[in-house]
Amino acid sequence: MFQLETIKEFLADDQRLAVWAQSIEQDLAAVLDERVHGDEQRWREAYESLPEILANTVDMQDGPIRISRNTKLTEDQSKNLKQHLQAFIPWRKGPFQVHDVYIDTEWRSDWKWQRVYPHISSLKGKNVLDVGCGSGYHGWRMAEAGARFVLGIDPGRLFYYQYQVIKHFLKPFDYPFYMLPFGIQHMPINLKAFDTVFSMGILYHRKSPLDHLQELKNLIKEGGELVLETLVIEGQEGMTLVPGERYAKMRNVWFIPSVATLLNWLDRIGFKNCRLVDENVTSLEEQRSTDWMRFESLKDFLDPDDLSKTVEGYPAPRRAVIIAEA
Repeated sequence: MFQLETIKEFLADDQRLAVWAQSIEQDLAAVLDERVHGDEQRWREAYESLPEILANTVDMQDGPIRISRNTKLTEDQSKNLKQHLQAFIPWRKGPFQVHDVYIDTEWRSDWKWQRVYPHISSLKGKNVLDVGCGSGYHGWRMAEAGARFVLGIDPGRLFYYQYQVIKHFLKPFDYPFYMLPFGIQHMPINLKAFDTVFSMGILYHRKSPLDHLQELKNLIKEGGELVLETLVIEGQEGMTLVPGERYAKMRNVWFIPSVATLLNWLDRIGFKNCRLVDENVTSLEEQRSTDWMRFESLKDFLDPDDLSKTVEGYPAPRRAVIIAEA
């Protein structure tokens, strides 16, 4: 299921990554031994019962990743497919169009990609790592952009099954995108091998943001590129929001710096040519509850009388994209 042999072949064919090929099997075994999610068996059974509906067309050019075939599904096929895909609710990152079924995810991840992609170096022929990849939406876009090898890592086990679901329906297509249920702490120390490393929506969840930036730098080859997307606040260098128990109802938000502070952090870690390429306030259209993610979302996290603030009174989520060189 993890396609380790294929991943090891990609690693072994690159001099910088080859050293990891020797230990990755043991690394994965250690991760799987750490914990088992209570829904793991249900997700596995749902995955193993997915219908075989082979696609002959994929469209990733604009918006949802669309997977289809030339002939329309019957009504029964469409209903059965939807029921199978609903077994993996909540779907947070996407969206995806799988034949007749539109998976309207909580996040319009395509909007983030549209903001990020014009500013990054070409991915053609590159080895790419996506840290905290979620269900893999951006990984497919990276592979479609011509990357030689894309590895997504995320410890969320449901995300891994959602990735496998999309891969199942993309079976006739040989995209070099693979995923492992790793956190960044499970990656080899000081690998310095990837041409491009993405960390999008992760930094503010780390208790030590400088350690996270150092971990990222240790994974990038010299001259490679970091693509960092994270929450920021308005303000001068030195300003950082350290929320109380919750920020936008999230318990695991630790540090939200100003852009100037973040650029200083990157400079202190040793990144070069650090620059802001995009900054925007998250809209209620980009993050919202849907039939495919039925829990609370951004609207519930903001002050109903002042959408510029969270329910706790902090500035509403503002996100920046920073590009830096290792």
